[in-house]
Amino acid sequence: MTTATATPDAPAKAPTARKSTKLQGLQVFMENRLAVFGVCLLLILLAFSFIGPMFYVTDQIHTDLSISQMEPSAEHPLGTDMVGYDQLGRLMKGGQTSIIVGLFAGIFATTIGTLYGAIAGFVGGWIDAIMMRIVDALMSVPVLFLFMLIATMIPPTVPVLIIIMSALSWLGTSRLIRGEALSLRTREYVVAMRGMGGSMPRAIRTHIVRNTIGTVIVNATFQVADAVLYVAYLSFLGLGAQPPATDWGAMLSNSQSHVYSGNWWLLYPPGVLIILLVLSFNFIGDGLRDAFEVRLRKR
Repeated sequence: MTTATATPDAPAKAPTARKSTKLQGLQVFMENRLAVFGVCLLLILLAFSFIGPMFYVTDQIHTDLSISQMEPSAEHPLGTDMVGYDQLGRLMKGGQTSIIVGLFAGIFATTIGTLYGAIAGFVGGWIDAIMMRIVDALMSVPVLFLFMLIATMIPPTVPVLIIIMSALSWLGTSRLIRGEALSLRTREYVVAMRGMGGSMPRAIRTHIVRNTIGTVIVNATFQVADAVLYVAYLSFLGLGAQPPATDWGAMLSNSQSHVYSGNWWLLYPPGVLIILLVLSFNFIGDGLRDAFEVRLRKR
């Protein structure tokens, strides 16, 4: 008589399947040429802003009017600005502010929106209704107007800019995650966990947030891109980081009087760098969206 025996390879199928899914997601991302280009572009901008100053050392603290608005030369590859700062070194310093504020504001805003939306969608009922009406009320006010209002009341430093943008940029994320949470809370494994006495924080952490991680990561890349643009907006209006600190938006604002003067090195480089930074995050976000799309993974 023969007896059926369980094959020892059976438990290993699940980890293998998960690994295969991750590899397939990576393959989908790598097949997106714009996403790969976005990653390469972002790495170049990071190296330019944070590693570049180690090799190209300039004085970005003290002004020197005797060399103001010099044309590009061997000593100053991109010339100097209105107060004598080396323009290439200034672009590196400005890139640090733009990237740091954009990254941290985008990450914090995504975190706040994810937790807020997950709680509202999971709890439901009148609590969900109140929380979403608060979001609706805040979304009815132009975000840029709120940025300007707060920036005029509080001296704009890098930490303050991060806090302001994080506090006002999470609204769209919360609505997105709330919709996902409304769908997930009725799944069998969530209902079973709640029936066994599982707490709400655990359910949100292990089942809601974990199962929306793809949406969260993709949304975070677009949030960072939006934050970079908001930094540029505020700085262009004179409400960004104050000298000697700078960012690409502030450099663009300071050079607007030179549109017709022929001093191209003051106007075009910061504008081009802002565009490239925003494009890099948008391309990466598109690639991540494809990679997390279940339909593409199972093709």
